[in-house]
Amino acid sequence: MKHGLVRGMAATVETEVTDEMVARLGGRTIHSVLGTAHLVEWMEWAGRKLILPHLTADEDAVGYRIEIVHLLPCHVGEHFTATAEFLSAEDNRVTASVYADGPRGRLAQGTFTQVVLLRSVLERRFERSR
Repeated sequence: MKHGLVRGMAATVETEVTDEMVARLGGRTIHSVLGTAHLVEWMEWAGRKLILPHLTADEDAVGYRIEIVHLLPCHVGEHFTATAEFLSAEDNRVTASVYADGPRGRLAQGTFTQVVLLRSVLERRFERSR
């Protein structure tokens, strides 16, 4: 991994909540607001966007741990942002503070850790898991 990540460096993604993003389980709509699974997806995307410029050509990263608290709803048609802010790097693990904000305030917050590996190592692990 290239040097350059410093504490407080951040990356943000933004989107609008669509009908496809509402809370569903087993194909059935549970609540007509942003589902936690989709919220986590956008928070993970912000984390990946944060580290992508710092990976070498032969590296990739995988999600290792994400812990969030979902605080507020976000309705279909509303916009929200998900942000990842670099906290630390230890060995091949990169941890970021993640949070999402919507029109009424903080939707969720937590931490996200990614593991940086050589692409060849990652591909072998995926192949062995078949």
